[in-house]
Amino acid sequence: MRSHAFERLLKRRAFLQSAAAAVPLFSLASGHLLQAAESASQHMGDLIVREQSPPNLEMPLPGFRDYVTPNDLFFVRTHFETPRIDPRAWKLKIEGAVEKPIELGYEEIKAMPSKTVTATLECSGNGRGLLEPKKKGVQWIAGAVGNAKWTGVSVADILRRAGIKSNAVDIVFVGADRGQGKDGENLQFLRSIPVEKARDPDVLLAHEMNGQQLPVNHGFPLRAVVPGWFGVASVKWLERIVVSDKRFLSYFQSIDYSIWDRHGGIARMQPITEIQVKSIVAMPAAGESLAANQEVTVRGAAWSGDADVVKVEFSADGGTSWKQATLIDEPTKHAWRRWESRWRTPSRPGRVELLCRATDAAGNEQPTKRDDDRRNYMINHLVPVTVDIR
Repeated sequence: MRSHAFERLLKRRAFLQSAAAAVPLFSLASGHLLQAAESASQHMGDLIVREQSPPNLEMPLPGFRDYVTPNDLFFVRTHFETPRIDPRAWKLKIEGAVEKPIELGYEEIKAMPSKTVTATLECSGNGRGLLEPKKKGVQWIAGAVGNAKWTGVSVADILRRAGIKSNAVDIVFVGADRGQGKDGENLQFLRSIPVEKARDPDVLLAHEMNGQQLPVNHGFPLRAVVPGWFGVASVKWLERIVVSDKRFLSYFQSIDYSIWDRHGGIARMQPITEIQVKSIVAMPAAGESLAANQEVTVRGAAWSGDADVVKVEFSADGGTSWKQATLIDEPTKHAWRRWESRWRTPSRPGRVELLCRATDAAGNEQPTKRDDDRRNYMINHLVPVTVDIR
């Protein structure tokens, strides 16, 4: 008798094989046909290789079937070569505007009271490969996102132990990964978050991912997890936490990972922070051929920042008409919700544009058009998936 796990593996392989066909996708803003061409993409295990060195690996569309993304399907975003850290010699330093600078070893942190938070992490460049004209950066299509169960110590607990001072403004996460920037600078990867965000008990220093030791590609021995914010804030391979008494802007939130913000006719750069409301059609895949007059189940996922997704709508006519989809998962703060909608395909052959749009509890609705002030980041406008009816 086949086990449940074996059946699940067979299903995943079958879906991966179907997703390996060339996947044409349209940009709603330009109408230009783009080829994701997963069949021509190089794979590392089940992940799609977008860049080899350093590794940047994308989850294929079938990964959206799972509420919790398995570790081996979770996307990998790397800016520099992956550091190799000996946990026996590794220490986390907490310093800066604190009463008592401290150092904690790996086993010390693991022995501290921990909590588990289910949170979606998304690369702020997810969907960049669909933009027209082309933008610089990793050419993600849709799978630079994943939902996982993160286990670790609350950053707030660590800060209380060190005695954060009253004049503290920002908390700086410093990673062990370093290398050359776009202009040849010598850089170390680091990002800051405001003290108010760091006091959220769900902001973690995670040492486990989905009940397993944190994988090397995902930040072993310790990484930050900042739920509700784009993944760039969740610094991997942590070695220092610096409490700053001034606003802190690293290279990765000023020159890079920043967008234009316009008020009163004046434009200024702002660091990327909160995840934007977004949904995608994962199945059927773009370019898939479907029989006419057949009932199919369209599936996907939707997520947002600090507000729950409360509605997903589906359109099978390029956005002319919409119907509400069924949300499968119960709302969990900072975690995605899968959705599905039954649809009868047209009785005549032709091409059909499928769309979905999400709305969160704060009233934010997925935008129809791309905001160019977001540069090559925060890509959440509606992108149709075109299927062929035969």
